[in-house]
Amino acid sequence: MFESNIPAPAGEAAIRYDVLIVGAGHAGTQAAIALRQRDYAGSIALLGDEPELPYERPPLSKDYLAGDKPFERILIRPESFYAARDITLLPGRRVVAVDPAGHRVTLADGGTVGYGTLVWATGGQPRRLSCSGHALAGVHGVRTRADVDRMMAELPAVRRVVVVGGGYIGLEAAAVLTKLGKPVVVLEAEDRVLARVAGAPLSAFYAAEHRARGVDLRLGVTVACLEEADGAVTGVRLADGEVLPCEMVIVGIGIVPAVEPLLAAGAAGGDGVTVDDHCRTTLPDVFAIGDCAGHANPFAGGAAIRLESVQNANDQATIVAKGLTGAAEPYHAVPWFWSNQYDLKLQTVGLSTGHDLAVLRGDPDTRSFSVVYLRDGRVIALDCVNSVKDYVQGRALVVAGAEIAPALLADAAVPLKALIPVG
Repeated sequence: MFESNIPAPAGEAAIRYDVLIVGAGHAGTQAAIALRQRDYAGSIALLGDEPELPYERPPLSKDYLAGDKPFERILIRPESFYAARDITLLPGRRVVAVDPAGHRVTLADGGTVGYGTLVWATGGQPRRLSCSGHALAGVHGVRTRADVDRMMAELPAVRRVVVVGGGYIGLEAAAVLTKLGKPVVVLEAEDRVLARVAGAPLSAFYAAEHRARGVDLRLGVTVACLEEADGAVTGVRLADGEVLPCEMVIVGIGIVPAVEPLLAAGAAGGDGVTVDDHCRTTLPDVFAIGDCAGHANPFAGGAAIRLESVQNANDQATIVAKGLTGAAEPYHAVPWFWSNQYDLKLQTVGLSTGHDLAVLRGDPDTRSFSVVYLRDGRVIALDCVNSVKDYVQGRALVVAGAEIAPALLADAAVPLKALIPVG
């Protein structure tokens, strides 16, 4: 059912679902799908704050922004799929409060919805610049279809673009806009791109690729303010006083987890909401999954982290579905990620955070190579550029925490599968 209205008087839960999923992105949608796949018979509602059917997020800064994929092709499932499985869709709703004792949520319009189990899968909102001018027309985050639609509508009149942030989102957007013929400046406060997620060899490779395509990449720079005329951005002023003229600014500096209602209700958390290895929050009958869920991850050395990836969203959703259908098991999934920039496909397995050695495997000049990350002599992650074979075979090394001599890892003539420990 695709409901457009809930006639719920303020203060009274007129409608109740056995499982209410708040957040209709990858995590929330997969939770609903996995429950039905496991023959869950109770009522399920999928509530999201956007008016659209659930859709894939990663293409927004890639194929969708480039115009290579229409919106219909990034839908997770067609509307008929949900109707056939008796999953009620509640679009255009925003939860502003959670009552864990009463097992109900309050919506922005004052209505309420009751639940037996609540699954919180809200992700987050793009982190905004803190300087003056951050809310001007022409300043964009990249998180929703509406964000990208606004950018696309403005692009014909845009001559110059400044991207703030040299992470995945910023570099992907820069790649697309460069292909569309727009002059792009990328600003990164760190001394290298992808500094939070990759080692120096990969950072150097991507910096060189973007510069070779005409991107003006500035490292170690910070934004002082955004300049404007008639309410629209006209330039970015750097801390050193230089002004970069532009008609569009794209901000890719991370997200702020959307967990305020849970924290206000007493759930443990801070940067996200804290969950255990079954994705349970500290509130009764309330789970959290996806980008907003902070969990102790064994591939991060047991540190509490949030993983912003489709893999994590889907795998945590499956863990919740198993738990609600009598087959509970702890979350222990190998993290993986990907990024498409120009004709480069980056595939990552594991988490390189805290590595003490980065081994280059292959020649970056061939534009097909890998970087293998080790900590205390053990393989913890791989970044593979146009190297699917290394990505597929390297997963087993990460799972095993294999101790492999760096010289062997560096020899691209030796297949990684030949280095997989036996037994």
